[in-house]
Amino acid sequence: MLRTTLAQLRAHGARVLASCLAVVIAVAFVVATLVLNASAGASLLDAVGKPFTAAAAVVTPVRGTDLDGDPVATGAALQAAERSLRDLPAGRVAQVAADRSTGVQVQLPGRTGSTYAQADAVTAPGPLRWEGVLAGRLPAAAGEVAVSERTGAAVGDELTVTVVPSSEDGGESTERVRVVGVVDLTGDPTARYAGRVFATDEQLRTWDAPVTRLRVAAAGGAAAGPAAEEVLGAVAAAVPGELAAVSGREAAEERASAFTGDAAALTSVLLVFGAVAVLVASLVIANTFAVLLAQRTRDLALLRCVGATRAQVSRSVLLEALVVGLLASLAGAAAGTGLAAVVARVAADADSPVPLGTLQVPVRALVAGVVVGTVVTVLAALAPARAATRVAPLAALRPLVPAPVRSRGGLLRLVAGLVLTVPSAAALVLFSTRGALEPAVLAGAVSFVGVVLLGQRLVPAAVGLAGRLVRGAGVPARLAAGNAVRNPRRTAATATALLIGVTLTTAMVVGASSTRATAGDLLEAGYPTDVVVSSWEEPVDDALLERLRALPGVAGAVPVLEGEVELSTGGSTSASGVDTAAAAGVVRSQQRAPLPAPGEVVVAGRSAEALGLGDGQDVEVSSPDGTAVRLRVVVAPDSEQGTVLRTEDLLRADPAAPVSTAWLRLDDGLDPDAQARVVDDVTEVVAAALPSSGVSGVVAVRTAFDQVLTTMLLVVTGLLGVAVLIALLGVGNTLALSVVERRQESGLLRALGLTRRQLRALLAWEALLVAGVAGVLGVVLGTAYGLAGTSSVLAAEGPVVLDVPWAQVAGIVAVAALAGVLASVLPGRRAALTSPVAAIAD
Repeated sequence: MLRTTLAQLRAHGARVLASCLAVVIAVAFVVATLVLNASAGASLLDAVGKPFTAAAAVVTPVRGTDLDGDPVATGAALQAAERSLRDLPAGRVAQVAADRSTGVQVQLPGRTGSTYAQADAVTAPGPLRWEGVLAGRLPAAAGEVAVSERTGAAVGDELTVTVVPSSEDGGESTERVRVVGVVDLTGDPTARYAGRVFATDEQLRTWDAPVTRLRVAAAGGAAAGPAAEEVLGAVAAAVPGELAAVSGREAAEERASAFTGDAAALTSVLLVFGAVAVLVASLVIANTFAVLLAQRTRDLALLRCVGATRAQVSRSVLLEALVVGLLASLAGAAAGTGLAAVVARVAADADSPVPLGTLQVPVRALVAGVVVGTVVTVLAALAPARAATRVAPLAALRPLVPAPVRSRGGLLRLVAGLVLTVPSAAALVLFSTRGALEPAVLAGAVSFVGVVLLGQRLVPAAVGLAGRLVRGAGVPARLAAGNAVRNPRRTAATATALLIGVTLTTAMVVGASSTRATAGDLLEAGYPTDVVVSSWEEPVDDALLERLRALPGVAGAVPVLEGEVELSTGGSTSASGVDTAAAAGVVRSQQRAPLPAPGEVVVAGRSAEALGLGDGQDVEVSSPDGTAVRLRVVVAPDSEQGTVLRTEDLLRADPAAPVSTAWLRLDDGLDPDAQARVVDDVTEVVAAALPSSGVSGVVAVRTAFDQVLTTMLLVVTGLLGVAVLIALLGVGNTLALSVVERRQESGLLRALGLTRRQLRALLAWEALLVAGVAGVLGVVLGTAYGLAGTSSVLAAEGPVVLDVPWAQVAGIVAVAALAGVLASVLPGRRAALTSPVAAIAD
């Protein structure tokens, strides 16, 4: 039987090639998804976690302690911990680095004003030094600095650095420094926020920069393994309770999570996509191979006639499936890796803040692809092999009459489809609205399997309705409408391949659009103001506000008062006062930080907890020089703006409250480079008028987040093309096999007078009906799954915006119909070229 099986593979090369292509593309789909997911995660970790790559332990304050948010206390505690860590055995610890950081103002060459920058201490030479240079060298003495590309400074430039006071008691210090290098921050999204300056540790000490964290390297440079774990345990035991020690890997992951959001919601999109890809690949392979074996029932029965036993025939079919599945899966794994490399290169060249420059090819991705392709192919052959061996040999040699849909098997499929679809669809709605990702994915997969089982009833019925619309288009159209519903199994099998592809494509298009819309709202909610101007000494006057409003690219500016008020419940707090009418046109969102209505005071969740205030509580706000104002408390749990009142309420409570802050909104539609130029212009104007001030270009943070999302969705979009190829191949496969099955029927029609052109038109109309119906059903299902997937990923982050790109959805239906017609060209040509006599005699 082994020789017979191999001979069957050689004799039916065209059919085997068709099924092989389906397996290759589906496995490539799975492998590319898994590889790109690993590459995206690794690239993000490499981009933002460079300082922690070689660290065995990283020491930071425990969140929620007295050190949290107090740079002075944090620096003192970390310095004390550094001294104790240096006492650890030299044979276990190779280096201890105390990272210092502070804010400075830098006057750049060619600019009259100053710009804000973050100053960091360069790591001392050793395994923990992560800073590389694009030009020049790293600073080695006082008066030397290296800069990031964002500053625009070059090697040899002279800069004036003004240290920003960290408290009211601090005084300004200004000095001239020389640029000796440009630090390589390629791929780090935070590099786009603001310029960065790197100096020696001694220089940072003179700038009164506190220690922000400690990094510890194990002897031998191991960042993982027993040696690193031993060092981590020793560090954790040596630091006090208000400090925490984590591994370098954990520190990098925490930083990446802080940048991309809780639980890395954007990466979860790719994880969901990988799970769906596995399911879709399984269904496509199973459908294609099942149709292929169904057409060979006669060949298998002939083997029975010449003495082959049922077991031998069954083993032959399964061995053929194993060979086809294994070889095609290996080719698919290689193709998927190549596809991932192409998509990664496109993403890397797309000016993304997180380029996918380093391709990660996990062994588990390759193994998963090969195993999925091989196992699913073999499983797909089980049912056809069993059906073929159960048919009597002589009976199988007679013309095969398909089992009616109302048979016992058809009834079982209907019941199984309903049992799987109804409860799982309800569970999908429940889990997606609650943001439960894993259960939602499982429910979605189960419901889709149920829909595929129900397709044998739904698709022919829908095709029958569509056929009534084309009956007046001529004889071929009427015959096509009748043929499409005459054999429901064949129609459902032909439509299933395209239904799967269209459903997946639509789900990803709708999901990507909704994800972008939702993430945009979440970013605006988290960063509602484009630019924040803060003054620590002199007030922000009207003249400065007018100059800011007149700058190109600035759409609006609103002053913000800052005062100190006492509460009738006890305690005092700083409060901001805003003109809510003017501020409403400047802030981009009030979802997390609402503006106060008349008679209200908005208090951030953390501030309300510290002050003992509850939502809806009445409180009197006053100052020694003002009058008490009774207001109702509105607690904003996720706000970061402290306590906010209306301007008139704050002035009544504290008449001396100065305008110390201004919120600015930039023009819509500015690209990142234009936004950076506007922020620089604002900084220059503010620095000239208010030397003791700072400008925070929050819009850069929001834009960087948005570009990360763009990169992630670009990866998903690249994979959509593979889904379309799977759908086209499935349609072509099933149409070609159905033409082979209907050779006698086509010959009889030709003998009765149907011309070759009419026969080709008949097959084209039939393909158009089936593909059009599959396209419409797939769009409906895909839209539902796309919206549910978006909700399951982002519902926990905030309100989900459901956005359906109707033009793209309509285009998917049109492409599906066109794909069906194109897939019928070669089968139709083959059927038309076969003579009626030869077809009937077959």
